[in-house]
This record gives sequence, structure tokens and C-alpha cells, in this order.
Amino acid sequence: MKTGYPKAPHSQGARSPGSRSQGGGFQGSRSQGSHSQGSPSRGGFSKGPRPESDEARPARSGPPRGQFAKGDRFRPKPAYAPRPEEQPRAPVADIPDYEAPMPEPIAREHEAEDTQHQRPDRERQHSGGHNTRHPGAQARRVPVAPRGTVWLYGFHAVAAALTNPARRLRRLVVTSEAESTLARECPRPWPVSPEQVDRPTIDRLLGQDVVHQGVALLADVLAPPSLQSALERDGPIIVLDQVTDPRNVGAIMRSAAAFGAAAVITQDRNAPEENGALAKAASGALETIPLLRAVNIARTLVALKAADVWCVGLDASGPPLSGAAFTGRRVALVLGAEGEGMRRLTKETCDEVAGLPIKGGIESLNVSAAASVALYELGRTG
Repeated sequence: MKTGYPKAPHSQGARSPGSRSQGGGFQGSRSQGSHSQGSPSRGGFSKGPRPESDEARPARSGPPRGQFAKGDRFRPKPAYAPRPEEQPRAPVADIPDYEAPMPEPIAREHEAEDTQHQRPDRERQHSGGHNTRHPGAQARRVPVAPRGTVWLYGFHAVAAALTNPARRLRRLVVTSEAESTLARECPRPWPVSPEQVDRPTIDRLLGQDVVHQGVALLADVLAPPSLQSALERDGPIIVLDQVTDPRNVGAIMRSAAAFGAAAVITQDRNAPEENGALAKAASGALETIPLLRAVNIARTLVALKAADVWCVGLDASGPPLSGAAFTGRRVALVLGAEGEGMRRLTKETCDEVAGLPIKGGIESLNVSAAASVALYELGRTG
């Protein structure tokens, strides 16, 4: 028994719309030129006569055709009405800013400590030197230098760079008063000819808030030394775990040069790059003390221990540091950031932890001051 509706055969002549064939299907009329009224659709059913004018069409409800993407199938969504329990959000300017805590490193691998956030000073450099986190704060401009170069400023930093044969110099700008003072710090002849300019010109190069003392030197960044070259030098080694302030790093390098340290090691990511603020705080020590950058601090400590270097972490929870306990040993002094201190993985990798006895109401010292005291104690009886 046949069921359904068979396909209507084509007809050469005109038939009345909707005539039923013997098979039970609907057949519509089809002419050679165009379809007549009541021509069936592909499914076999006719949609009925189509009016030829807009007046004959029935009135449509909703927006006119063409207002939405696909005719009137998409209706505008009703306006969002907040629930009574919802409270309006505070404006962005009213939300207090804060630093998200860094996640603890995973102890199963030493590479886990390299997944920390970028340091704030590098963010300021990428944003043109402006403080984007606090729009109302005063902007600090970072001196703009070509790629691979740095602006050094200050008498001691510039004089030390002029006498460093490993430093490639490009441009020296000085005021007339500063040129005579620089000549006393570093006798002529200089590897680069000076350009006499006024102080506002240097301010435009470096920024209004930079204390340049009327002298600035554009030079190439120093090539990073290797760990093996640092081990060949005499003296203790300083390892900094996420010390981000360039002035603190520069002050530590100055103390390292004063107390005979061999090198300073910082982390590659969470540490300041070589810049003018670091060089000025180092007061010339950037040209004499190797500044190494380690991808992973914990693995660097493991390499130092393999080279027979005793790693001592400086932390307030440890016993008092005594240089007499390290007589005959080479020491690597490990210091962490202010507030947080050393990270857990760095602290666990050290051979031992020692502290500085502090009296009075002061809970801790600045990291550069703590490094100076610890270096003095190590050199006094070590």
C-alpha cells in the first residue's frame, strides 16, 4: 500500500491550483515563463496566493523588516532590570588598589619560581614611565634610550663608565659647570667628546625628577658575565631574591664593592634592569662588580653549593649571624625582598638561615642596610 504524497509531475498545460491527482498528491500549474498562483512548494504544499502589492499584504506586528539581522525572527531583548537584592557596582575610581599576593612556588620543581608576576618598575618602563596603576599619582618618566643602551647620570656613575674599557660609549652631554667637575673626577682625555648643553636640555632627555647633576652619558648595556667568571673572583657572593627596587640593588652593589664581594646575582625577571637609577645608587660599582642575572635562583644556589660555596639565607627567624662560624668557607649571602623576605623554595635551598640581632622598636632593616651589616660581619672574622 502506497503512503505519503508522490511528487507531482510536470504539466505543460495550465491547471487549476490545488487540483488533486489520482495518487493523492497536489499538483500545481507551471508555465514555461513563471509560476502561477498556487504553485506548490518543494515539500508538495502550496503557501497560497501571494499578493502583488504591499497594500494587499496583511499588517505585520513588530519592527519593520530589515531592522534586525534576519527579518522579524529576532526580537529585541527586554531591558535588564536588576533584582532588588543586587547592589550597584562602585565606580572603578572608587575601588581601592592593591597588590595581589604572589603564589607560593611549587616545591616539586625549581622552575616553579619563574612563574611570578612582572615587576612594577618594568611595567612603568613598558608604559612609557607613567604610573598606570594610580592615575592621580605624579608620573615618573623613565629616560628613553635606544634598544640595548642606557642613560647613565651623576658624577660617580659617569666617571666610572668613562674609565671602563668594557663599556661602549655613545654620547656625553654636560653643562659648562659640570664639565669642570667631571674633569676632576675623571681626568681627560675621554673616550667620547662632550657636548655642552644647558640643564633644561638634559631634563628633557632624562626627565624633570632625575637628579643628574648636569651630566649624562648614553652607553651600551654591559654584557652579562657568567657564573664561572664570578666564582673565579675572591670574596663572598650576594644573591638577591626578587629585590625589585633599583636603588636598593645599586646600594647593595656599592656595599659589595666596599667590603670585597665577588659578584651580585639577581633574578632575570623579578629584578630591575640596568638603568641610570641603579648606576647612580651604585656610585660607580656597576662598572667594577659583576651583576649576574639568573633564570632560577634556587638552581643557581644548587650550582653554588656544587662549587663548594656555603649558602646562608638572611632572615629574622634565624640565629644571629657570626662571621667566625664561616672561617675558611666561601659564603653566598642570600637576601629576599623587603616585607616578604626570601621565598619558601629559596629558603629551603640554603644551607642555613641566619639573622641580624636588632634592638629597639625597629622590626627590620632596609635590604641594602642589612646587606652592608652582613658583609661587614662576614669580612670581620670570616
